[in-house]
Amino acid sequence: MPSAECRESPLSGVRIIEFAGIGPAPLAGMLLADLGADVVVIDRPNAAGIGSIVARRHQITNRGKRLTVADLKSAAGRSAVLELLDRADALLEGFRPGTMERLGLGPEVLLERNPRLVVGRLTGWGQTGPLARTAGHDINYIALTGGLDAIGRAGGPPVPPVNFLGDYAGGTMFAVTGVLAGLLEARRSGRGQVVDAAMIDGVGALLAPMMAMVAAGAWTPERGRNLFDTGAPFYDVYPAADGAFVAVGALEDEFFAALVLGLGLDPDVLVSRADRRTWPELRRQIATAIAGKTRDEWVRIFAGSDACVAPVLTIAEAAQHEHHTSRGGFTRIDGDLQPAPAPRFSATPQRPPTAPPVTSLPIEDVLADWGRLPSA
Repeated sequence: MPSAECRESPLSGVRIIEFAGIGPAPLAGMLLADLGADVVVIDRPNAAGIGSIVARRHQITNRGKRLTVADLKSAAGRSAVLELLDRADALLEGFRPGTMERLGLGPEVLLERNPRLVVGRLTGWGQTGPLARTAGHDINYIALTGGLDAIGRAGGPPVPPVNFLGDYAGGTMFAVTGVLAGLLEARRSGRGQVVDAAMIDGVGALLAPMMAMVAAGAWTPERGRNLFDTGAPFYDVYPAADGAFVAVGALEDEFFAALVLGLGLDPDVLVSRADRRTWPELRRQIATAIAGKTRDEWVRIFAGSDACVAPVLTIAEAAQHEHHTSRGGFTRIDGDLQPAPAPRFSATPQRPPTAPPVTSLPIEDVLADWGRLPSA
């Protein structure tokens, strides 16, 4: 529970400019806004943003932010944005390398005017390298890091994990980490800097545990033959009698013993599972057992156990699960289901996020609010 002497949210008073885009940069801005930062999104005149896909009122990654408009190709628009950045603590942009420089808003210009500014640059390939200025998407970035090659079943092709791994794990999360670290350094030294958050770098960092297992001889490059890639029958997903799915993650011996007990399998498999040659038969036994009952029947059987068995839920089902409801893991804003802010803080809990803005503020209003009027 929060302490009785709650202060403001962790990033209260931090001012961040986000240049409108899609995907990982807006999510990074949302996470920072959830932490209490004042995030102002600068959009282009008459820009639909991702409106062709998602109307503004449903753009969850814009929650808690304010929206303004500036023509970055005009001198007046650029001047107003520079005035805002003079008062900002950080910016977030997800353009191709060179775009901000062509607009006259490159880091050299910005840091000369505001030496404390943290310039967060989020791209797929990074600011440098032979691919830096070429197009790409999540699937391309994770392909080039080796991450995509590791995902999939034995004998099958690599399976793209939606766009969670490259865009949001390798991109968003490392951009947020970099901006927060930059803000800490700026507070300590008074010096800002550029944060080059490249998705390929972030995914590479996420591969460190797998690389450790490769180095130790505990992971084979052959897809679908390892503990965490569906190679192990006790770490996989199985269809239940009703066509729904059950996720099994009984890696440790004590958890596997609980799985065997709940499934009603022969206890001898506790000994044989150490021999990989028994895995095909063990997989058959687990699959046969799970196929004999519905998903929800297995939920009741394993309730409270350490078998590491969980139902595979849709997002709508997840929002109704008792664990999420007890923690407030999901919320609704203007009727739209959304994840609640994370992580949780004991002394400086986040305020409930506000709805995504559907209209823009005059940039002069934001300048006045931040204590600086636009230059004449």
